Amino acid sequence: MIFEIIAGLIIYLFLPIIGIIYFFKIKKKMVVEGIKNQPIVEIFLHFVTYGGLLLVVLTSFFLKWSGLASLGTFYLVIGAPIIMGIVISKQSKNKELSKYHFWIYHLGVLYFLIAPLSFLGLFLID
Repeated sequence: MIFEIIAGLIIYLFLPIIGIIYFFKIKKKMVVEGIKNQPIVEIFLHFVTYGGLLLVVLTSFFLKWSGLASLGTFYLVIGAPIIMGIVISKQSKNKELSKYHFWIYHLGVLYFLIAPLSFLGLFLID
C-alpha cells in the first residue's frame, strides 16, 4: 500500500513537475542564446508526449492500470502521431536554424520508433 502511494507520487506528481521545470529552463536558455523563431510550442508538445509515454510505461511497471492510463495511451496512439507529424513537417524547413530546431525535428521522427517499441515491450513483458 505504501509502495503504491510513493510510486504514485513520484510518477504522477514529481515527474511532471520536473518536466515543467526543465521546459522553462530550456525556454530561458533559448532566450539567453537569442534563438530566433523559438520552437516553444513544439518543445512543449514533445515534453507532453514523451512525458506521457514515460508515465504510461512507469504506470504499467509499478502501478495498476487505470482509466487515466488508458486515456494517456489513447493519446499516444491516436493523437501524438498526428501532432508529431505536424511538428516534423513544420520543423523540416527550420532544422538548420538552431540546435533546438534540429533536435525537435529529430525527436519528432524518433517518436515513430520509440513509441511502437515501448508498447511492444510492454505487451511482451505483460
